[in-house]
Amino acid sequence: MNVLQVSAEIFPLLKTGGLADVVGSLPKALRKQGVDARVIVPLYGDIPEKYRREMKQVAAETVQLGWRRQYCGLYAMEHDGVPFYFVDNEYYFRRKGIYDFYDEAERFGFFSQAVLDIIPRLDAAPDILHCHDWHTGMVSVLLKARYGQTPWCKKIRTVFTIHNLGYQGVFPESVRGDIFNLDFDSEAVAALEFFGMLNFMKGALEYSDLITTVSPSYAGEIKTWYWGEKLDGVLRKRGDDMVGIVNGIDTEIYNPSADEKLPAPFSAGRLKGKMVNKQALQKEMGLDPSPEKPLIAIISRLVKAKGFDLVKRVLDDMIADDMQLIVLGTGEEYYQEAFRDAAARYPGKVAVRIGYDDGLAHRIYAGSDILLMPSQTEPCGVSQLIAMRYGCLPLVRETGGLKDTVEPYNPASGDGNGFSFANFNAHDMLHVMQQACSIYRNDKKQWDSLVKGAMKADHSWKRSAGEYKSLYQRLMARGDSR
Repeated sequence: MNVLQVSAEIFPLLKTGGLADVVGSLPKALRKQGVDARVIVPLYGDIPEKYRREMKQVAAETVQLGWRRQYCGLYAMEHDGVPFYFVDNEYYFRRKGIYDFYDEAERFGFFSQAVLDIIPRLDAAPDILHCHDWHTGMVSVLLKARYGQTPWCKKIRTVFTIHNLGYQGVFPESVRGDIFNLDFDSEAVAALEFFGMLNFMKGALEYSDLITTVSPSYAGEIKTWYWGEKLDGVLRKRGDDMVGIVNGIDTEIYNPSADEKLPAPFSAGRLKGKMVNKQALQKEMGLDPSPEKPLIAIISRLVKAKGFDLVKRVLDDMIADDMQLIVLGTGEEYYQEAFRDAAARYPGKVAVRIGYDDGLAHRIYAGSDILLMPSQTEPCGVSQLIAMRYGCLPLVRETGGLKDTVEPYNPASGDGNGFSFANFNAHDMLHVMQQACSIYRNDKKQWDSLVKGAMKADHSWKRSAGEYKSLYQRLMARGDSR
């Protein structure tokens, strides 16, 4: 069974969020279970030169995109045993950054079209195209609308994964004809129509054979009016063809006992190294060298959906309670400035690094005591899984995948792998944070027990990859695709 993962980004070549982590890890786990999993992504200019040197050009095509005829190169390399393919077009992809350009519809429309046009040139024809998020949404639409009866793709099945319903790829309806020549296909017109606009994700939801999202709770939430982002009706209609599968993490990359990015290795059986990492992190980030103070970490995109309005509301209280805070991330200027201001007001107590630094992220997970994720909505989340692997207990709001992966501490039994609060309320969050910090300061035995339990839990891709494999097998066992 050959499965081609189609994505806009992949770790470690290029990453802006959890999507890259998933696409970077899932194929490797699938291959261990006998699935011939491969990946295709755009050949961005920002991909580091050390990876570009490993690539070889294997094909070149001309892609018809509306009235345009565009060059498409196909490059290939192997990384960690997984074949990677790259779609090359310098006009669309050799830019600084990978998102937020004026021509996003054309760029990712080209990518979707190019993936289909290049399939005959691949050395292993896919049985399944597993497409991730809105950037690849047009793959399923174009496959059925344009190529459905061609011999080379008649039997190809499609899976579409929603990583975040809040980002759908909504563009003017003129894109449908100008880029895709679909104005005369009534089914495609209806599938893509979205309140007078065109919606890449909606097209994928209508046309894909199966739909997944990244946690069971999120799969249920997005079928409701409140969380459905105006697509809840489509999701309810496709409910029998949708499943939630929790993300995993690559436990070889995230391994505190063998992580070369850390000042000191440690494990659940050797926790002393974690304090060494905490002291080194405090020094690196300019925080007061205070091992006894709870160190709270935020590693995230700094956007509204992540719940940082709650943090802003009670940050003064957190510092008054003798907590330290480290923030690593980039995003909306409002939140970047709010955290910069906090660092300026509380030197030695709040440290902020705007941007993303993978090595620093590893050191923050290893050196911090609590990872704060007060998300308003969270499809799955990967940070809380990495944090547990490094003995950094997550404190989360009970939503989506956070609810599915974090078992809140139970004072009666002593069980749990983190802390949680239900209402989207700043003082509810603060109350749970104060409880967690009280355990850290006053009950080291209990704290270490929680840390060890979190570190020993299996958050690898093994189980989730098995669920995906079963899903693929179920799809292959069907007759004709939708």
